[in-house]
Amino acid sequence: MGLFNRRSQDATATVATVDVDPALAALTGEYVIDAAHSSIGFTVRHAMVTNVRGTFTDYSGALQLDGSDPARSAASIEVKIASVDTGIADRDGHLRSGDFFDAEAFPLMTFRSTGAAQLGGDAYRITGELTIKDVTRPLAIDLEFNGSATDVYGNERVGFEGSAEILRSDWGLTWNAALEAGGVMVSDKVKLTFDISAIKQA
Repeated sequence: MGLFNRRSQDATATVATVDVDPALAALTGEYVIDAAHSSIGFTVRHAMVTNVRGTFTDYSGALQLDGSDPARSAASIEVKIASVDTGIADRDGHLRSGDFFDAEAFPLMTFRSTGAAQLGGDAYRITGELTIKDVTRPLAIDLEFNGSATDVYGNERVGFEGSAEILRSDWGLTWNAALEAGGVMVSDKVKLTFDISAIKQA
């Protein structure tokens, strides 16, 4: 379904009738992210030989879907940096420190969408602005729309999964250590991953 399709038109041109998929139109509404059935994570290369994976466990977000005019859809996510979890307490503490996120001074990471485009089928690219610490930069997230369903409690849900790659140095996350054999302890490249279930609001 063309959930995030965009279209443009000359204001002086005759506007053709557009057939709206009833199933798509039925998705119109406000949604909140269900953090209990979603995940926001990251993967980064460590010591040049392996990957460290982590998640953020405390976050909230909202979607505004317009199935009749998908270009008007929008998304926002707010993540509490202190909730970073890689499974190692000392490493998590280092990530929260001034060497990396400085969670005490900058407690939130946010994303706000500014646009979207269909790549084909259920694949999309959502563009927006990612803010980490005091730096805001553009970010493109490739997403797949996984569909919609009504759960056993009567909640109407939509699902998305996707990823994006960033250079952490672009957001001022520059700490590193050189390895004796060459290379660095932590890669500059970070992969962000999203697996989102959102519930439609009454």
